[in-house]
Amino acid sequence: MGSSVRNLPALFRGLGGKRVYQKMFFSLSGSTKSEILVDCHGSKKVVTLNRPKALNALNLNMVREFYPKLQEWNSSSDVDLVILKGSGDKAFCAGGDVLAVVRSFKDAESGKDCTMHKDFFREEYILNHLIGTFNKQYVCLIDGIVMGGGCGLSVNGRFRVATEKTMLAMPETALGLFPDVGGSYFLSRLKGNLGMYLALSGYRLLGADAFHAGLATHFVESSALAKLENELVNMKDVNENAVDEVIRSFEPKKIPDFSLSKNLAQIRDSFGAKSVEEILLSLEKDGSDWAKKQAATLGKMSPTSLKVTHRQITEGSKMNYAKIFTMEYRLTQRFLADKDFHEGCRAILIDKDRKPKWNPATLSEVKESTIDHYFSPLPNNADLKL
Repeated sequence: MGSSVRNLPALFRGLGGKRVYQKMFFSLSGSTKSEILVDCHGSKKVVTLNRPKALNALNLNMVREFYPKLQEWNSSSDVDLVILKGSGDKAFCAGGDVLAVVRSFKDAESGKDCTMHKDFFREEYILNHLIGTFNKQYVCLIDGIVMGGGCGLSVNGRFRVATEKTMLAMPETALGLFPDVGGSYFLSRLKGNLGMYLALSGYRLLGADAFHAGLATHFVESSALAKLENELVNMKDVNENAVDEVIRSFEPKKIPDFSLSKNLAQIRDSFGAKSVEEILLSLEKDGSDWAKKQAATLGKMSPTSLKVTHRQITEGSKMNYAKIFTMEYRLTQRFLADKDFHEGCRAILIDKDRKPKWNPATLSEVKESTIDHYFSPLPNNADLKL
């Protein structure tokens, strides 16, 4: 998620290879600067994720800064619009602080009083749920890299403005994890099994691809974002239709085509199969170069992650929004207690040999009882309840 950048999934090519992958899930600690900046413009709030050197990766401190503000604004009659953006010119938000999560889990196993591995996911998901149910207008300017936790901050919200610089992906199966932060809901509701494809393969949506896929609501050129922001904060009457109209007024006359348009029928036919094994059989039957490439990509991912993700997206399509996060929280704790997530972090983020040894190593070795356990309620009434 090989000993070279060429062997990484296509998601990371052209983005600095392992360096971007490393930063995607890694955040530095000890910063004395505020990591969440808020500019007030009357009833409008402009929030900036302020960790540009870490590609604005999300950590627990940021969650704890942002959530109470958003909660206050949600219940305030003096706020009608929130705009969220990332600092710097490279990323909106490139993921979450999973290395700190892994360290916390290992410390807790050794007897130390550590709960961060529980707290981060729990509090992040509570924030994601608030974003998804926020009763004011919420606009995300998703310029640059948007991965994992960055999708949770944006795709759950009402307006997501992509640009030609956007690179949006959920590549968790390559790390031995699963596409969380509400992905069970918003990926499962994409048309033509596109969400299943994105969840399993980690395919990167570049520029207007995020708009065509349905994960962004609008497409605006990056150079126009400052003017768009200015127009939004100077609106007199704020409502959903008015915000939509302002953003649309900045859309170019010609939006670039969808890079996956020629493959949508193949995605629909292959990724609608009832199991990962059947998806691979369908791709083999297809036999095209594209199908062979997808099969090779899936072959690099954690078999356990693939099976969990397939069930997650399948079940998520039938679940209500709040229950999504209960399910996803269970999955995080089960992945932490198992092997592949730790191995993925070792191979990609710690030793950086990019040669994970998955256990089990093949799909056929992953027991259905194991997958059932991943989705079962947590003991001691530890489930996340919203």
